[in-house]
Amino acid sequence: MTQSPVLPVQDSYGRLSDGREVYRYSFTNSRNVTVRVINYGCVITDILVPDKDGNIDDISIGYDKIEDYEPNPRCFGSICGRVVNVISNGKFVLDGKEYSLPLTFSSLENESPKHAIHGGVKGFHLKLFESWIDGDKVKMKYVSPDGEEGFPGELTTIVSYQLTNQNELVTEYSATTTKPTIVNFTNHAYFNLQKHDYPNIDDHVLQISADKYTVNKDDDIFIPSGELRAVADTPFDFRKPVRLGDRLKEGPHGRGFFHNFCLGESGPLKQAAVLDHPPTGRRLEVLTTEPGMHLYTGCNTIPHTKGKYGAVYEPFCSVCLETQHYPDTPTHQDKFPSIVLRPGENFYSKTIFKFGLIPQ
Repeated sequence: MTQSPVLPVQDSYGRLSDGREVYRYSFTNSRNVTVRVINYGCVITDILVPDKDGNIDDISIGYDKIEDYEPNPRCFGSICGRVVNVISNGKFVLDGKEYSLPLTFSSLENESPKHAIHGGVKGFHLKLFESWIDGDKVKMKYVSPDGEEGFPGELTTIVSYQLTNQNELVTEYSATTTKPTIVNFTNHAYFNLQKHDYPNIDDHVLQISADKYTVNKDDDIFIPSGELRAVADTPFDFRKPVRLGDRLKEGPHGRGFFHNFCLGESGPLKQAAVLDHPPTGRRLEVLTTEPGMHLYTGCNTIPHTKGKYGAVYEPFCSVCLETQHYPDTPTHQDKFPSIVLRPGENFYSKTIFKFGLIPQ
């Protein structure tokens, strides 16, 4: 028997400081999974899923109200664009022309920003999208003007969310441009499968379908060097399940992981990762059409961040599995899959977060 689709319901999430209204969309499927999203930054605000005993908890960290999401300094639950992740020195060359972007990020504390990150000063995570319900999907649209945050071309982006009765949260991105430009999107959800307010991710077990990763520089630890290195015999080998608590301190400088893993060619839908939490029995599977996935274990979460339901978030309390093209691709155009989008082309990307239980 075919199940009915999971239809979203719209309500108000409040207003931004400039008075514009923000809308929330709620999905609840036949298996007691609930997902809520808002059209500000396309943020996933809540993901409630049952554990092996039927207890339902929220497994995504975030805030209670729009006043906290309006600045959202760590992009909790949001999409990032036009270009997620870093562009070193805030510069890129396209068709022989150099473009300069706002400098908003540095690898070192107390150092002046010297790189671009997550689309600029006011990237897509800080934009109010036009939104509407289209059957069992919520669609959100933003038209970025030519030159916004230094990027060429008017870029029209549509993000859609869908929850299925198979516990799949499906995210699709599409984009067109009026001039040659660069595009790279992700969703920056932070997960803790124990519960969003649990203080660590030590008991999570992670497997990543990647034979290679992008090596970061020794003296600029968040910036790729351009080298693709085999994961074999390194702390980056997650081809077999690894308990994160046993591996985090083996990351560079003891700060966990903030690295891109190479999944294969762009286009085909493939498994990127499986994240398990044996104490609760919860499982998260990640599938994507993207060629990379950025593993971020939360070392730069702002200490003592006040979150939803009175939670206080600390570094290493959550993990991000960000499907995307490789970071700093414009600097390594000869080595990394292209993120160039030209007029007449249609950008498309799909990622699925599938929630379930560890098979017994």
